[in-house]
Amino acid sequence: MASHRSPGSLVLFGGRSEIGVATAERLAAGRTVVLAARRPDDLADETARLLAAGATEVHTVAFDANDTDGHPALIDSLVSRFGPIGIAIIAFGILGDQERAENDVAHALQIAHTDYYAHVSVLIPLAKAVREQGSGTMIVFSSVAGIRVRRANYVYGSTKAGLDGFASGMADSLHGTGVRLLLARPGFVIGSMTRELMESGVKPAPMSKTPDQVADAVARAYRKGRGEVWIPWMLRPIFFGMRLLPRPIWRRLPR
Repeated sequence: MASHRSPGSLVLFGGRSEIGVATAERLAAGRTVVLAARRPDDLADETARLLAAGATEVHTVAFDANDTDGHPALIDSLVSRFGPIGIAIIAFGILGDQERAENDVAHALQIAHTDYYAHVSVLIPLAKAVREQGSGTMIVFSSVAGIRVRRANYVYGSTKAGLDGFASGMADSLHGTGVRLLLARPGFVIGSMTRELMESGVKPAPMSKTPDQVADAVARAYRKGRGEVWIPWMLRPIFFGMRLLPRPIWRRLPR
């Protein structure tokens, strides 16, 4: 088990996430890194990237976001095997298909389960573990899609609205415990999750960012001890104004 004088391990829930791996790269130096993902034996590229970024060692463990019954035991085993968790990055999720979800309740529930319910299932035992340590940071990826949910992606957006509220409340509950929750709110990210959308003709939203740009912003916010970060920062005042738009105008806005 790692010493309590160590910086603590870095655990990435969603070990294949482009944004998650890029963020871990920027924070991995001098740490034991654990990649938690389905098919943990198929993470050679991610492991190599993190070792090159300065991780002292990289381990992979099996993690199924939708196996909520197994989450508490998994988190207990991570602490037991690798010592205190210094940084936990929660970066799993699916975009889903809005048109399909409007007509297929099973698909809508799949999006809701992975993007909200499973996050709650991970965050509750994770927060308990880091509270008991008295230190550590949880990095949670929300989205501006949840700030005011749009007609064009209301299934996905509603899960992010729920996660954003949950994480914000959890961050307040952790105040004074030595534990921090950093809530990241990126806008449109040009990456593997949105590639299919763009191939279908959807154009990237204004001020879109790449996974590396998101990771840079999150790593800066982490080092500055911040509790939230908008990516890019200009989205914060823009969405403040969007919240005030009359609903008849809002529902006509493009994706």
